[in-house]
This record gives sequence, C-alpha cells and structure tokens, in this order.
Amino acid sequence: MNRFSINPGREADFETAWRSRRSFLDSVPGFVHFALLKGDQPGEYISHTTWQSRAAFEAWTTSEQFRAGHGQTAMDGVLAGHPAVSLYEVALEQAAPAAV
Repeated sequence: MNRFSINPGREADFETAWRSRRSFLDSVPGFVHFALLKGDQPGEYISHTTWQSRAAFEAWTTSEQFRAGHGQTAMDGVLAGHPAVSLYEVALEQAAPAAV
C-alpha cells in the first residue's frame, strides 16, 4: 500500500490522474488486484495492490512496466508530501461464498 496526502482542493486532480493513466499491471505476472481507496479524512488516499507473492511484487517494482506506469503523471502541487509505503503479507483471509 502507498498512503498519499493530497493538498486541499487537489483531490479531483489526483483522482483524474489515476483514472487517466495506463497502469500496466494487467501485463505483470503475479498481479491480482488494484484499488485506489479514499479515506474519511480530506486528502487521504491509499493505492492498494494484491499480489500472488512478495517475489511477484518485488519483480514489478524493478520492471519496465513499473517505470512506465509511474512516469506518466506529474503531481506537482497535488501531493502534500511523498507517499508512505507499507507492505503486508496475508495472515488470515476470508472470501464471500461463490454464488450458486
């Protein structure tokens, strides 16, 4: 996860940048899911990805797709600081039952 703090009044610019960029995630082995989460506090966002393994995630961070995906959008004046990265591994997981 990457936690972002967005400058007041720039939330729409931040969301637009994420919606309009190409992520390249669908072409990376081991990618499972992405979500951009908006927090309850103004300007609070998290980008959340799920991977089949830590090794798959680490391979993504050194890939050409990573460089291409992260070099598309200038965030000058939008971000209130650098994103804060947090990495987690599944300790327990539960899913909804499959629809019949």
